[in-house]
Amino acid sequence: MKIFSYKPGHDGHVALIEDATLAFSIEAEKDSGPRYAPVTPELVLRGLGLCDAIPDVHALSGWMGSFRPFAQPLGAGYFGHDESGIIDRPQRFAGKEVRFFSSSHERSHIIGSYAMSPFPQGQACYALVWEGVLGSFYRIDEKLQVTKLGTPVTGPGHKYGFLYGLADPTLAIDARKSRREDAGKLMAIAGYGRDVPETPEERELIERLIAWDAVAAPLRKADFVGTPFFDIGLETEAFRNLARRFQDAMFSRFLDFARANMRDGLPLLVSGGCGLNCDWNSEWKGCGLFADVFVQPCTNDSGSAIGTAADAQLRITGNAKIAWTAYAGEDFVHDAADLTGFAAVPADDAVVAEALAGGAVLAWVQGRYEIGPRALGNRSLIAAPFTKEMHTRLNAIKKREGFRPIAPILLEEELDRLFTHHGPSPHMLYFQRVKTDAIQAVTHVDGSARAQTVTAAQNARMHALLSAFKARTGYGVLCNTSLNFSGKGFINRMSDLVRYVRDTGLDGFVVGDRFYRRRP
Repeated sequence: MKIFSYKPGHDGHVALIEDATLAFSIEAEKDSGPRYAPVTPELVLRGLGLCDAIPDVHALSGWMGSFRPFAQPLGAGYFGHDESGIIDRPQRFAGKEVRFFSSSHERSHIIGSYAMSPFPQGQACYALVWEGVLGSFYRIDEKLQVTKLGTPVTGPGHKYGFLYGLADPTLAIDARKSRREDAGKLMAIAGYGRDVPETPEERELIERLIAWDAVAAPLRKADFVGTPFFDIGLETEAFRNLARRFQDAMFSRFLDFARANMRDGLPLLVSGGCGLNCDWNSEWKGCGLFADVFVQPCTNDSGSAIGTAADAQLRITGNAKIAWTAYAGEDFVHDAADLTGFAAVPADDAVVAEALAGGAVLAWVQGRYEIGPRALGNRSLIAAPFTKEMHTRLNAIKKREGFRPIAPILLEEELDRLFTHHGPSPHMLYFQRVKTDAIQAVTHVDGSARAQTVTAAQNARMHALLSAFKARTGYGVLCNTSLNFSGKGFINRMSDLVRYVRDTGLDGFVVGDRFYRRRP
């Protein structure tokens, strides 16, 4: 059975589940598209072109006709956790009788996280969906019936990102909404905050934001002109302390609810854009309430089409589980590119490791690109992790603020030696505490890192390179940040890659089994 699914709105993408296996997930922002781009007719046609036959099911991941929460729905709409809102009907497509299926955006997160989790079907689980609008806990029973347990905070993602824009003078007072990238920036800023006594002004703003009904009315910067944190500046100590306190306060609201209402010791599934907050994920791991915690690499809306396709599979076959890999995007496109100034040699891991040890910053391209927003070793910028100067250089190449951390990618067997941790992190979704001062480029100001661990089974090429780098330097760890133009998704074609390398002054790039080095 072939189930073709697409997600409208931001983080648009198309996905195919074939015989309970994720065949592909193609995102509109990838191949240098605008970040958070919506699905387009061209993307849908491109996805259909990858199918070797007309899909048996066409699935629409529920959404709204506009960004207003109660606007006319697309398909099954935004809200709804159970099966009551599902649309399942016959449809004719290209001369073939197929099925049209749609379930809600809310349900796409719940079923998607269940489908991709390592827990067997029939294992009861708790689920948390926290994102721009939704902020609720659920219980999934042995028969996959979903019950909503409660909503500790509405719109946690919007509130979290809003705080950054409130303090940033470059965000206009009349901005219609917060910027999607601001949530990740606030997570970085929070690491600079100090654990000092709370001020009345902090408490007043935090309580006001948490109590705001984010479903009924959007947050507007103009409504907060009276607070002392309005346009205070991102570099101020007062704002950085507030960022840390707000992050802790938001998590505490959810943790208090979980302690009061979720006492069965079941595994927890985390989904929604807030699932990209590594600090919060690690708090869930360490809180002692749950048998295990699972967060998929496409925890934000880039996993919604997969979740809806899995929901269609569940309804039609009774099977909710899918086989998948994080490397389910498209292959790299080898289009025409001017390689003048580069010498191509075989990509011997020892030679590449030697270049990295000597201070080179390289683009690294292997296989299919990653699903979700984080580079996991197939579309990466890599460098030696040892100096603060390398951290500065990488942020300059990326055109990012200097306070943004750079993540490490490392051999799983290096994890105990270098970090205090909650276990392996193959998708860069957990917080670790750095044990050594030897890897300063990937150590955040608070002594933390958001690492990706690698085994040979998960990513053989990256594992081999890390092993070679360890043989050369004694450390099986590298800097790893996404390979993309500023404001764009991953680079996925040779012409864009060569232009990027020239524009940013990289020292070379590896594509497959070829190492392209700058000529002197």
